[in-house]
Amino acid sequence: MTIQSSTTEITASMMDVVHFLSDPRNLNFLLPQDKITDFQADETLCSFKAQGGIFIPLQFEFQDATTIRYKSGVGSPFPFTLTVQLSEQEENCTGYIVFTAELNGFMKMLVEKPLKGLFEQMSAQMKAHFQRN
Repeated sequence: MTIQSSTTEITASMMDVVHFLSDPRNLNFLLPQDKITDFQADETLCSFKAQGGIFIPLQFEFQDATTIRYKSGVGSPFPFTLTVQLSEQEENCTGYIVFTAELNGFMKMLVEKPLKGLFEQMSAQMKAHFQRN
């Protein structure tokens, strides 16, 4: 299953966004605070409980000039990757989130709509964070 958020315009350089998103501690700024609890992070991984008590561990995998990728960490309910794709636009950039997971049909039916909403919200928060700073 693949879910892609809408593309959002970010009022920051691509380098600044890559640097910010490559630190798992900063993902807390993108997550909907009313839908997560127990956020913990260090330089390479973060974890939190999503609404419904689902434990989500994310491990930083890699970055390059246009891509930041996280993968599911130990204890994840299913294997997945979370990728942020960026494109330079003059002084700013655009970005979107791509989530890819290996799910059976039942699990896909349960999580697809909530995850689509989550990634749309994260994309909007990415834009809002850089507008404030």
